[in-house]
Amino acid sequence: MTDIKKEIEELIGDSSLIEDINFEVSNVIIYTKNKNFFLNSSELIKSIVNKERKRVEVRLDPSLLEDGEESKKIINKIAGDEADIKEIWFDKERSTVSIEALRPEAITADSRRLMNEIKEKTGWSVSLSRYPIIKSDIVKAIREMLYANSKFRRKLLNSIGEKIYNSNLEVTDKYWVRISALGGFRHVGRSAVLLQTPFSSVLMDCGVDVSNQRELAPRIDAPEFDISKLDAVVITHSHLDHCGFLPVLYKYGYKGPVYCTAPTRDVMTLLHLDYISLGNKTNSKLLFDVADVKEMLKYSIPINYKEVTDITSDIRITLHNSGHILGSSMIHANVGNGFYNIVYTGDFKYAASKTLNRADNTFERAEAIIMESTYGGDRDQQPSREEAEQFFLDIITKTVAKGGKVLVPVLGVGRAQELMLLIEEWQRYGLLPEIPVVVDGMLWDVTAIYTVYPEFMNTETKRRIVEHNNNPFLSPIFRHTVSEEERQQVLSGGPAVILATSGMMNGGPSVSYFANLCESDKNAVVLVSYQGAGTLGRTLQNGGREVDIELNGKVRHFSVSSLIFSIEGFSGHSDRDQLERYIHDMKPKPRKIILNHGEESKILELSHYLRKRFRIETVAPHVLDAIRLK
Repeated sequence: MTDIKKEIEELIGDSSLIEDINFEVSNVIIYTKNKNFFLNSSELIKSIVNKERKRVEVRLDPSLLEDGEESKKIINKIAGDEADIKEIWFDKERSTVSIEALRPEAITADSRRLMNEIKEKTGWSVSLSRYPIIKSDIVKAIREMLYANSKFRRKLLNSIGEKIYNSNLEVTDKYWVRISALGGFRHVGRSAVLLQTPFSSVLMDCGVDVSNQRELAPRIDAPEFDISKLDAVVITHSHLDHCGFLPVLYKYGYKGPVYCTAPTRDVMTLLHLDYISLGNKTNSKLLFDVADVKEMLKYSIPINYKEVTDITSDIRITLHNSGHILGSSMIHANVGNGFYNIVYTGDFKYAASKTLNRADNTFERAEAIIMESTYGGDRDQQPSREEAEQFFLDIITKTVAKGGKVLVPVLGVGRAQELMLLIEEWQRYGLLPEIPVVVDGMLWDVTAIYTVYPEFMNTETKRRIVEHNNNPFLSPIFRHTVSEEERQQVLSGGPAVILATSGMMNGGPSVSYFANLCESDKNAVVLVSYQGAGTLGRTLQNGGREVDIELNGKVRHFSVSSLIFSIEGFSGHSDRDQLERYIHDMKPKPRKIILNHGEESKILELSHYLRKRFRIETVAPHVLDAIRLK
């Protein structure tokens, strides 16, 4: 590959304007000591970008930056009170300042003028982010961690760029593309797909199966997988079955980047720490510790939807909205500069919800799609969203009328926030009486992260938060509980809706609530998540009413009298009709469909149907299968 730094130097013409040229992954950063060049080079940079087809930015050399405290005063004065700035983070190594405000849109409304004024008066290059309206220790800790390691991260980002640009890549007739199924094929859990070429090795997702200790981890013992040759990891979303094994890679010595959206980075960090906390409480053997999570964070690189990013010398990715949970992504991989294109869906929902727009279906090119099949069986037709909402509303209304409580076991992220918005809307329009909605423990911390990223939500909810300054998650109906004392107050109180983890009832507060509520027919349990085989949730879903539950180290027997309901219409996964419609609507049509993330019977049924319906080659690999795509 041509030396891009030399090309940029030649295009600028005057070497005295350049102090240094660094990479930030595939972006090019020019550091200068010439303030006039820093402030007035936009037209020249545009011409360089058009020629090189790379993002190029000019920053002032760190030695010329205004003092941090003085810069804070200047920034606050320029921004004014409307933005309500809460935090200002300086990354001197990279000459950038990140401004956290409760209403960053007050600055972006006049961004060019304000940004240029801050640049002119302080020398800092500005980025904006939203401050969490609900206090979030995890968001603050992540940002502190990243800025504390700014020197390391500048070197890391540059070294990745050097590796991308300095490779002697040549796509010949001996070039090939292969994927290996390391987990989550003919199975739900421990999702992991290894994408390889002669030049690159990239892992897409790296999850665990929390419901199956015998098949907990992805098969990193596969002959194709070599952690010392792993170039990058890309995570589609923050559920542990897609990211729960990631810190273990760093524990085993991986020293490369992990790419994902910013919400995914924040939420998966929270879920990893919660996993450690729960393991310590139950004296379980842990896969990783806090040090491994911190190491993962140091190497994390957030990218936005539709942002094209080179991650190796011959693999370029673009993340697309998958409609599953906040920040969840489909990965479009352009391999070998157009030699082959793959879409890996992760988990996706091809329908709009209260929180998210439906999954993207249009890509520049796509020869193959690796598609989830959780609800791909012949009978997996979910009720309409309207039917599901009405059913749920009726359950709550009837249970409250009896003086009972409604327990909704949910995953840590996604379904809980969706139901929060739904119940808030019902109470706002008078369709439900004003009863408390208990948001237990970690769910509140995840909701705090939701308040930071409204730009990842659907159009209507984003508009309500950004344009109308009306955040539904701040409704007074929501009651946050953390301690056992607070939970006992909920249990001894009046009617309430209780949202608690885990969604499969294989641990977490939902099991404790269930043990206290299940023997009264006044109460109801509403299952809204996928229930893995062998979990308490699956037992209840299948009609089991005599159950044994381990509480505080002792196994107790319960005869279940509470009503048990299962509603599939709130699923963050596409049902059979939506999966079929997605392939029908996808542009361009793939030439190969590879199915994963589903029970074997469902995958085989979907494979047969899609092959017959679209006359497209359809493959249903087993774990440890390797497929040469080209």
